[in-house]
Amino acid sequence: MYWLYDSWDAIIDFLYLGGNVLRWIAVTIFLMWVLILERLMYFRSTMAELATDIRSNWEARNERRSWHAHQIREGMISRFEMATNGSIPMIQTLVALCPLLGLLGTVTGMIKVFEVMAVSGSGNVRAMAAGVSQATVPTMAGMVGALSGVLLVTLLTRRAAREVEFLEDSLTMDH
Repeated sequence: MYWLYDSWDAIIDFLYLGGNVLRWIAVTIFLMWVLILERLMYFRSTMAELATDIRSNWEARNERRSWHAHQIREGMISRFEMATNGSIPMIQTLVALCPLLGLLGTVTGMIKVFEVMAVSGSGNVRAMAAGVSQATVPTMAGMVGALSGVLLVTLLTRRAAREVEFLEDSLTMDH
């Protein structure tokens, strides 16, 4: 149990080291991962049920050749595509936001360094160290957060497109 307290202290120290912007990056990464996990759970459970329901509704139709039937088919596919892509655009936005927040941390940290230089002169390395850490830690955290999300959002996007394409191919127009 001691290692848990030790880990918690290390996280708190890291957040303090990076300044306020690092807290925003942490919140952004947390939200991104919540949405990624939600999409993964959706793909494992609800998506297959929805696709099966759409297929069975389509196959239950007596007439599948007319323009009206074609529009109904397109509507079913569109509904599935919207449900499957769900929160993927928000995940992409959060992935793009991570490095931008890291850049904001860099700028605020450098402002702190320049502030210290203006007040105490350029020779006080200890005073500048806090600003330098506030400039580099958020940048690193933003990049790590973005990199952790880029791979998964790419995989989620490809999987969603593949599932929509598979559903579209399985809804035949002839009968």
